Formats: sequence, structure tokens, C-alpha cells
Amino acid sequence: MTAKNKKNPLTAVYVISLLVAIVVIIAYMTYNFLTASYKGDPYRLKIPQGSTIEQIEDSLANLDMFGENVYTVWKYYGGKPSVAHGSYLIEPGENVLSVAKRLKSGRQTPVKLSFNNVRTIDQLANRIAEKMEFTPNEFIEALDSVLPEAGFTKPQYPAAFIPDSYEFYWTASPQKVISTLLDYRNKFWTNERRQAASALGLNPVGVATIASIVEEESAKNEERPIIARLYINRLDKNMPLQADPTVKFAVGDFGLRRITGKHLQVNSPYNTYKINGLPPGPIRVADRKTLEQVLTAPRNEYLYMCAREDFSGYHNFARDLAEHNANAARYRAELNRRGIK
Repeated sequence: MTAKNKKNPLTAVYVISLLVAIVVIIAYMTYNFLTASYKGDPYRLKIPQGSTIEQIEDSLANLDMFGENVYTVWKYYGGKPSVAHGSYLIEPGENVLSVAKRLKSGRQTPVKLSFNNVRTIDQLANRIAEKMEFTPNEFIEALDSVLPEAGFTKPQYPAAFIPDSYEFYWTASPQKVISTLLDYRNKFWTNERRQAASALGLNPVGVATIASIVEEESAKNEERPIIARLYINRLDKNMPLQADPTVKFAVGDFGLRRITGKHLQVNSPYNTYKINGLPPGPIRVADRKTLEQVLTAPRNEYLYMCAREDFSGYHNFARDLAEHNANAARYRAELNRRGIK
């Protein structure tokens, strides 16, 4: 064998070393590619139902190179738009591979949903729908398919909900959301609370109705139990509630600063100056705390109330009509002095 036919062992070692180096470099680059972390602000990625691969790519492009890398890995692993449909919170420090895997398996991040200070069902629908995939109209339509079967008439719909913080997947149906909120409300109404309501001559919807009026009457927490008992006293004596907030609800203007004779004459089942008993349902979605304040309202002998003439937001309470008329006269005089009509 001649020297030309001999293999140079150094050449073989060099080739092998080069291949190993290439493999190591590729592995290192792949590792860095997959483990690159997101460095932006928390980002809520929403993939609507029916999205195409191209639309998902466009959505991820909002995250610049990180999003492009996520898209590449998600597509490489066989990601499907129908599975990725959902909402995902991408937070600083999360890497490309973990986000791609979440999209591939459809592991959404729940949406935090909270609501309070809601006066109407339309407001409730808008407040909830802005956090969900469905529209306000779809929510309202779903109310009519869920709540009547649960025993609620349309005016009673606000009594089916209790403001709080909830979590849902963005893709949850409006029926699912309503049923979950209703379950929460029903759990609040334990046998003990139902018995407490019954002892007051009320049912849960009646308690929610009084609570809604109380919330509109006063923003002062310490006054609310007093006002609740005042209205219960009037119900016990078969007196009209004569609650100004129900008149505002009847005329559709919560901003009224002065209730006049023309307002009191409005024909409406919510005008408690013209009807006896409770209106058909709550005039807002009452808070849990206010419901409790109605159920546990300390006894008093008050039958009348009038806003204080100092416009402090507090009220003067009275046991008889003469005392109330004196309170009301002072308040009207101050309204006139301030030119409030």
C-alpha cells in the first residue's frame, strides 16, 4: 500500500470535530431560540373563533420577533387555529416554547371579570361582554333562555346577580356565564338567609329590590341599614314606599336632583308614590353587603326620610308626618335658595 492510499487520522478527527461543533452550535441556537423570553409588557393575545393561520400570524406579529418565533414553533408542531381559539395572557419572562405549547393545546388564561355599580341590565351586558368574546346582545338573548327557567321574570333579572370578581375563559358562552353567576347568587341564598328574609315578609327578590332602592337612596354605608328598616316598616304598615329612586327609575333619569309633582304622577309600576308594595323588581344590581344590611337591619320606628338641607349626602329621619314635613320644608327651602329646579 502506497502512502497516497493511507487515510490521514488527523483529517478524520478534524471532520468529526467539525460535525460535533456544528451539532453543538445548532443545538445551542435551537435552545436559545426556544427559550428566548418575552421582555415586553403583559399582553393579552385573543384568537377569535374562525381565525385563519394567517390571522394568527398577524396577531403574534404584534409581539415582534418573539411573536414570530412563537408562530414558527407553533406551526412546526402542527398547531391548528380551531384549537388555538381563545385568549392567552403572555407575561414577561415566558419563553417561546411554553407559549407555543399553550397555543397548540388551547390552554387559555382565564379572564378576570368583575362588576359593580350596575343600574340596568344593558349596563351589565356591556360590562360583561367587554371582557368576553360574545356581544352584549348575545348576553341579553341568553338571559331570556336561562333566567325564566330559573323562576325570574324580566323585571326581576337584576336580582339574579351579585357583584363580585369572577373568572371565565374568554370563549365561554353567555349561557355558561349567566348560569355560573346565578349559581353564585343561589349559594348566597342559604336556608338561613331565606328564613331571615321570610321573617321580614320578603323573599330573595324582595330583599334585592329593597337593597337596590337603599343603594340609590344613600351612598353612606352607615345609613343603609336604617333606610332598609324604614322601608320594611312602611311595608308592614301597608304604606306606599314613596321612594324617590323608584320615580327616577320610572322616568328614566337617575340624575334628577328634584322630584316634582309631574314626576310623582308618572304611571309606572315602579312609581312607589302611586303603587303599594314593592316595584316589580330591583332598580339596580344590589351588592352583597347591602343584601346583608337589609336582612340584618336593626329595628327602628322611622317611617319617613328626607335629604339633609346641608347637602352632606345624609338624611333626616322621622317617625311621624309632622316631623317629616318640617324636615322636607327645610330641604325645599335650600333647593330654592340654590336655584335647583
